[in-house]
Amino acid sequence: MSAPNPLPLLLLVVLALAWIVWLWTQPRRLALRRRRLQAAPFPEDWERILRRRVPLTRSMPAELLAQLKGHMQVFVAEKAFIGCEGQAITDEVRVTVAAQACLLLLNRPTGYYPRLRQVLVYPRAFWVLHTHPDEHGLVHGGREARVGESWDEGQVILAWDETRDSARIPDDAFNVVLHEFAHQLDAENGLTNGAPELGSAQRHARWAEVMRQAFVELQAQVARGEETVLDPYGASEPAEFFAVATEAFFERGQDLRQTQPAVYAELAGFYHVDPAAW
Repeated sequence: MSAPNPLPLLLLVVLALAWIVWLWTQPRRLALRRRRLQAAPFPEDWERILRRRVPLTRSMPAELLAQLKGHMQVFVAEKAFIGCEGQAITDEVRVTVAAQACLLLLNRPTGYYPRLRQVLVYPRAFWVLHTHPDEHGLVHGGREARVGESWDEGQVILAWDETRDSARIPDDAFNVVLHEFAHQLDAENGLTNGAPELGSAQRHARWAEVMRQAFVELQAQVARGEETVLDPYGASEPAEFFAVATEAFFERGQDLRQTQPAVYAELAGFYHVDPAAW
């Protein structure tokens, strides 16, 4: 009887060790790749698109703008852009979306929206199927037109015309990209409830109290038909309140700081920037 051949077992051990080494070094290799992307020269064509399509960036401090450009290069390299219904994916689309999405990542550690795999872009508003229960528990469904959606399954969906047009006006507190990517941040802790990951129980408690009061106040203002800095859509639920407040924070920072100083302070603490001073 011949002795068993040890080579297959040895090969399995070598492959297992190689897999363990690959897993152990993967975060380091990813960080190195991202640093290289951040340090690469910013393309001249991108520079022209950024200034033309995202005027909000023109008033940013130079050091923040440089940081933003580095983040954009990582974002475009790592996220797939997919055109739907004939929408072409050009540098104009990529740069316009990436610039606004990366505004939310400045001055803090970031995983570049780790759950996000792809950005789907439609030419205009798209139809989605939504279901909701009524007061009797019966589930109703229907198609609704949307200009943006954020999905937990790794997708953000955008209408290009609204993406382009909402970026063009940097001070109206309406920005579909900021809104949907705020939802992505909100979902990083596993729940989309208007409270992103804040790092400590104390900060979560303070955030919850400030945002709850502001949410109730917005609901009352909307019910009275008053004009508000925050989009009335934010009164629908806490998750939408956070997304709407993010839009106002970056696009009407001075107005938000004046009318809702506590909300502004919480957002400034989370985003680590002060747009009211830009």
